[in-house]
Amino acid sequence: MHGLGNCYGYINCFETKLEEAELPRLAEKFANVSTGIGSDGIILLCPSKKADIKMRIFNKDGSEAKNCGNGLRCVAKYAFDHSLVSSKKMSIETLGGIVHANIFDNTPQLSLVQVNMGHPQLERSKIPMNGVAAQQVVNESFNIDKLSLKLTAVSMGNPHAVFFTDTSKHSLHKEIGPKIEKDFRFFEGVNVEFVHVISPTSLHCSVWERGSGVTQACGTGACASAVAAILNGHSKKGEDITVHLEGGDLKIQWAHNNDVLMTGPAEYIASGTFIYG
Repeated sequence: MHGLGNCYGYINCFETKLEEAELPRLAEKFANVSTGIGSDGIILLCPSKKADIKMRIFNKDGSEAKNCGNGLRCVAKYAFDHSLVSSKKMSIETLGGIVHANIFDNTPQLSLVQVNMGHPQLERSKIPMNGVAAQQVVNESFNIDKLSLKLTAVSMGNPHAVFFTDTSKHSLHKEIGPKIEKDFRFFEGVNVEFVHVISPTSLHCSVWERGSGVTQACGTGACASAVAAILNGHSKKGEDITVHLEGGDLKIQWAHNNDVLMTGPAEYIASGTFIYG
Protein backbone atom coordinates (compact mmCIF):
# COMPACT_ATOMS: atom_id res chain seq x y z
CA MET A 1 0.00 0.00 0.00
CA HIS A 2 1.07 3.59 -0.37
CA GLY A 3 0.15 7.05 0.82
CA LEU A 4 1.36 9.61 -1.73
CA GLY A 5 4.08 7.24 -2.90
CA ASN A 6 5.35 6.47 0.61
CA CYS A 7 5.04 2.70 0.22
CA TYR A 8 5.32 -0.18 2.69
CA GLY A 9 4.56 -3.85 2.73
CA TYR A 10 1.64 -4.37 5.14
CA ILE A 11 1.57 -7.65 7.04
CA ASN A 12 -1.54 -8.86 8.88
CA CYS A 13 -0.14 -10.23 12.14
CA PHE A 14 -3.59 -11.38 13.21
CA GLU A 15 -3.04 -14.14 10.63
CA THR A 16 0.72 -14.29 10.09
CA LYS A 17 3.10 -15.08 12.94
CA LEU A 18 6.61 -13.64 12.68
CA GLU A 19 9.64 -14.14 14.90
CA GLU A 20 10.69 -10.89 16.60
CA ALA A 21 14.36 -11.43 15.77
CA GLU A 22 13.52 -11.79 12.06
CA LEU A 23 11.71 -8.47 11.65
CA PRO A 24 14.72 -6.22 10.83
CA ARG A 25 16.03 -8.69 8.23
CA LEU A 26 12.56 -9.15 6.76
CA ALA A 27 12.21 -5.37 6.34
CA GLU A 28 15.59 -5.10 4.60
CA LYS A 29 14.84 -7.99 2.26
CA PHE A 30 11.32 -6.82 1.45
CA ALA A 31 12.46 -3.25 0.75
CA ASN A 32 15.28 -4.27 -1.59
CA VAL A 33 14.18 -3.24 -5.09
CA SER A 34 16.46 -5.77 -6.79
CA THR A 35 15.89 -8.93 -4.75
CA GLY A 36 12.67 -8.13 -2.88
CA ILE A 37 9.47 -6.19 -3.60
CA GLY A 38 10.91 -2.69 -3.21
CA SER A 39 9.47 -0.36 -0.54
CA ASP A 40 10.29 2.07 2.27
CA GLY A 41 10.03 -0.86 4.69
CA ILE A 42 7.30 -2.99 6.26
CA ILE A 43 4.39 -2.19 8.57
CA LEU A 44 2.81 -4.78 10.84
CA LEU A 45 -0.87 -4.72 11.88
CA CYS A 46 -1.03 -6.30 15.34
CA PRO A 47 -3.50 -6.80 18.19
CA SER A 48 -3.42 -4.07 20.84
CA LYS A 49 -4.35 -3.98 24.52
CA LYS A 50 -4.48 -0.16 24.47
CA ALA A 51 -6.25 0.67 21.18
CA ASP A 52 -8.33 -0.89 18.41
CA ILE A 53 -5.17 -1.97 16.58
CA LYS A 54 -1.39 -1.64 16.86
CA MET A 55 1.02 -0.54 14.13
CA ARG A 56 4.73 -1.37 14.06
CA ILE A 57 7.01 0.16 11.42
CA PHE A 58 10.37 -1.17 10.24
CA ASN A 59 12.41 1.00 7.88
CA LYS A 60 14.31 -0.30 4.88
CA ASP A 61 17.52 -0.37 6.96
CA GLY A 62 15.85 -2.67 9.51
CA SER A 63 15.44 -0.05 12.24
CA GLU A 64 12.08 0.29 13.99
CA ALA A 65 10.35 3.66 13.67
CA LYS A 66 8.05 5.27 16.22
CA ASN A 67 5.42 6.67 13.87
CA CYS A 68 4.47 7.12 10.22
CA GLY A 69 1.65 9.41 9.09
CA ASN A 70 1.21 7.87 5.64
CA GLY A 71 1.39 4.42 7.21
CA LEU A 72 -1.34 5.28 9.71
CA ARG A 73 -3.77 6.11 6.93
CA CYS A 74 -3.03 2.84 5.15
CA VAL A 75 -3.34 0.86 8.38
CA ALA A 76 -6.75 2.42 8.97
CA LYS A 77 -7.97 1.46 5.50
CA TYR A 78 -6.55 -2.07 5.66
CA ALA A 79 -7.90 -2.70 9.15
CA PHE A 80 -11.42 -1.62 8.19
CA ASP A 81 -11.46 -3.33 4.80
CA HIS A 82 -10.27 -6.62 6.32
CA SER A 83 -12.63 -6.43 9.34
CA LEU A 84 -9.81 -6.12 11.88
CA VAL A 85 -11.85 -3.21 13.24
CA SER A 86 -15.59 -2.70 12.87
CA SER A 87 -15.77 1.10 12.58
CA LYS A 88 -14.36 3.69 10.20
CA LYS A 89 -13.34 5.59 13.33
CA MET A 90 -10.57 3.82 15.20
CA SER A 91 -7.65 4.22 17.60
CA ILE A 92 -4.19 3.06 16.54
CA GLU A 93 -1.32 2.31 18.92
CA THR A 94 2.20 3.28 17.82
CA LEU A 95 5.54 3.52 19.62
CA GLY A 96 4.97 7.29 19.55
CA GLY A 97 1.57 7.03 21.29
CA ILE A 98 -2.08 6.42 20.41
CA VAL A 99 -3.68 8.31 17.52
CA HIS A 100 -7.19 8.35 16.09
CA ALA A 101 -8.19 7.83 12.45
CA ASN A 102 -11.42 8.44 10.52
CA ILE A 103 -12.02 7.02 7.02
CA PHE A 104 -13.90 9.05 4.41
CA ASP A 105 -14.85 8.28 0.80
CA ASN A 106 -13.91 4.61 1.09
CA THR A 107 -13.64 2.62 -2.18
CA PRO A 108 -12.07 -0.81 -2.76
CA GLN A 109 -8.90 0.80 -4.18
CA LEU A 110 -8.58 4.20 -2.51
CA SER A 111 -9.68 5.96 0.66
CA LEU A 112 -9.39 9.43 2.10
CA VAL A 113 -8.35 9.21 5.75
CA GLN A 114 -8.02 11.86 8.43
CA VAL A 115 -5.71 11.13 11.35
CA ASN A 116 -5.63 13.10 14.59
CA MET A 117 -1.91 13.01 15.30
CA GLY A 118 -2.30 14.52 18.77
CA HIS A 119 -0.24 17.36 20.19
CA PRO A 120 3.21 18.17 18.78
CA GLN A 121 6.04 17.98 21.29
CA LEU A 122 8.40 20.95 21.18
CA GLU A 123 10.73 20.66 24.18
CA ARG A 124 14.28 19.47 23.51
CA SER A 125 13.85 16.48 25.81
CA LYS A 126 10.77 15.39 23.85
CA ILE A 127 12.38 15.61 20.37
CA PRO A 128 14.83 14.28 21.70
CA MET A 129 17.73 16.71 21.21
CA ASN A 130 20.60 17.68 23.44
CA GLY A 131 20.59 20.99 25.30
CA VAL A 132 18.33 22.49 27.98
CA ALA A 133 15.55 19.93 28.43
CA ALA A 134 12.53 22.29 28.66
CA GLN A 135 13.71 24.67 25.93
CA GLN A 136 11.98 24.88 22.54
CA VAL A 137 14.01 24.97 19.33
CA VAL A 138 12.50 27.59 17.01
CA ASN A 139 14.55 29.28 14.28
CA GLU A 140 17.77 28.30 16.05
CA SER A 141 21.15 28.55 14.32
CA PHE A 142 22.35 25.16 13.09
CA ASN A 143 25.72 24.89 11.39
CA ILE A 144 26.70 21.82 9.38
CA ASP A 145 29.02 21.25 6.41
CA LYS A 146 29.93 24.97 6.30
CA LEU A 147 26.22 25.79 5.91
CA SER A 148 24.47 28.11 8.36
CA LEU A 149 20.86 26.98 8.67
CA LYS A 150 17.92 27.85 10.93
CA LEU A 151 16.40 24.88 12.73
CA THR A 152 12.93 24.33 14.18
CA ALA A 153 12.56 20.98 15.94
CA VAL A 154 9.22 19.18 16.34
CA SER A 155 8.24 15.71 17.50
CA MET A 156 5.10 14.13 16.06
CA GLY A 157 5.71 10.91 17.97
CA ASN A 158 9.00 10.83 16.03
CA PRO A 159 11.69 13.52 15.71
CA HIS A 160 11.81 16.14 12.93
CA ALA A 161 14.33 18.85 12.03
CA VAL A 162 12.65 21.50 9.86
CA PHE A 163 14.57 24.09 7.83
CA PHE A 164 13.03 26.84 5.68
CA THR A 165 14.46 27.63 2.24
CA ASP A 166 13.95 30.39 -0.31
CA THR A 167 13.10 27.96 -3.10
CA SER A 168 11.60 24.53 -3.64
CA LYS A 169 14.21 23.77 -6.31
CA HIS A 170 17.11 22.36 -4.35
CA SER A 171 18.71 19.04 -3.41
CA LEU A 172 19.65 19.87 0.17
CA HIS A 173 17.58 17.00 1.57
CA LYS A 174 19.64 14.58 -0.54
CA GLU A 175 23.00 16.25 0.07
CA ILE A 176 22.96 16.97 3.80
CA GLY A 177 19.83 15.14 4.96
CA PRO A 178 21.83 11.99 5.78
CA LYS A 179 24.35 14.02 7.78
CA ILE A 180 21.68 15.85 9.76
CA GLU A 181 19.88 12.53 10.40
CA LYS A 182 22.92 11.23 12.27
CA ASP A 183 24.14 14.53 13.72
CA PHE A 184 25.36 14.26 17.33
CA ARG A 185 22.77 16.81 18.48
CA PHE A 186 19.99 14.29 17.78
CA PHE A 187 21.00 11.27 19.85
CA GLU A 188 18.22 9.06 18.43
CA GLY A 189 18.62 10.38 14.88
CA VAL A 190 16.10 12.66 13.17
CA ASN A 191 13.87 13.04 10.11
CA VAL A 192 14.77 16.08 8.00
CA GLU A 193 12.48 18.48 6.11
CA PHE A 194 13.41 21.42 3.91
CA VAL A 195 10.36 23.66 3.50
CA HIS A 196 9.58 26.49 1.07
CA VAL A 197 6.71 28.79 2.06
CA ILE A 198 4.56 29.43 -1.03
CA SER A 199 1.84 31.21 0.94
CA PRO A 200 0.44 31.09 4.50
CA THR A 201 -1.71 28.12 3.48
CA SER A 202 0.67 26.39 1.06
CA LEU A 203 4.07 24.81 1.74
CA HIS A 204 6.48 22.76 -0.38
CA CYS A 205 8.33 20.07 1.57
CA SER A 206 11.35 17.91 0.63
CA VAL A 207 12.04 14.97 2.93
CA TRP A 208 14.92 12.84 4.14
CA GLU A 209 13.48 10.12 6.39
CA ARG A 210 15.43 8.59 9.23
CA GLY A 211 16.24 4.99 8.29
CA SER A 212 14.76 5.21 4.79
CA GLY A 213 16.38 8.17 3.00
CA VAL A 214 14.57 10.17 0.33
CA THR A 215 10.86 9.34 0.21
CA GLN A 216 8.08 10.77 -1.93
CA ALA A 217 6.08 11.78 1.12
CA CYS A 218 6.20 11.82 4.92
CA GLY A 219 2.97 12.35 6.83
CA THR A 220 4.57 13.19 10.16
CA GLY A 221 7.06 15.38 8.28
CA ALA A 222 4.19 17.31 6.69
CA CYS A 223 2.67 17.78 10.15
CA ALA A 224 5.98 18.93 11.61
CA SER A 225 6.48 21.34 8.68
CA ALA A 226 3.06 22.94 9.22
CA VAL A 227 3.67 23.27 12.97
CA ALA A 228 7.10 24.80 12.28
CA ALA A 229 5.59 27.26 9.78
CA ILE A 230 3.14 28.42 12.44
CA LEU A 231 5.82 28.68 15.13
CA ASN A 232 7.87 30.86 12.77
CA GLY A 233 4.96 33.11 11.85
CA HIS A 234 4.58 31.94 8.25
CA SER A 235 1.15 30.36 8.79
CA LYS A 236 -1.73 30.52 11.29
CA LYS A 237 -3.07 28.04 13.80
CA GLY A 238 -6.55 26.71 13.10
CA GLU A 239 -6.27 27.06 9.31
CA ASP A 240 -5.88 24.27 6.73
CA ILE A 241 -2.39 24.19 5.25
CA THR A 242 -1.69 22.26 2.05
CA VAL A 243 1.72 20.62 2.17
CA HIS A 244 3.02 19.72 -1.29
CA LEU A 245 5.31 16.67 -1.34
CA GLU A 246 6.88 14.85 -4.26
CA GLY A 247 4.15 12.19 -4.14
CA GLY A 248 1.22 14.60 -3.74
CA ASP A 249 -0.53 16.85 -1.24
CA LEU A 250 -1.58 16.51 2.39
CA LYS A 251 -3.95 18.83 4.23
CA ILE A 252 -2.67 19.71 7.71
CA GLN A 253 -4.30 21.75 10.45
CA TRP A 254 -2.84 22.60 13.86
CA ALA A 255 -6.12 23.15 15.67
CA HIS A 256 -6.61 25.61 18.52
CA ASN A 257 -6.89 22.68 20.97
CA ASN A 258 -3.30 21.77 19.89
CA ASP A 259 -4.30 18.59 18.00
CA VAL A 260 -2.67 18.21 14.58
CA LEU A 261 -5.07 16.86 11.93
CA MET A 262 -3.67 15.21 8.79
CA THR A 263 -5.89 14.32 5.82
CA GLY A 264 -4.75 12.39 2.76
CA PRO A 265 -5.15 9.23 0.66
CA ALA A 266 -4.44 5.56 1.34
CA GLU A 267 -4.21 3.21 -1.63
CA TYR A 268 -3.58 -0.45 -2.45
CA ILE A 269 -0.80 -1.49 -4.84
CA ALA A 270 -0.88 -5.29 -4.80
CA SER A 271 -1.33 -8.30 -2.52
CA GLY A 272 0.20 -11.73 -2.47
CA THR A 273 2.89 -13.91 -0.92
CA PHE A 274 6.47 -12.80 -0.25
CA ILE A 275 9.03 -15.60 0.03
CA TYR A 276 12.26 -14.86 1.88
CA GLY A 277 14.98 -16.93 3.42
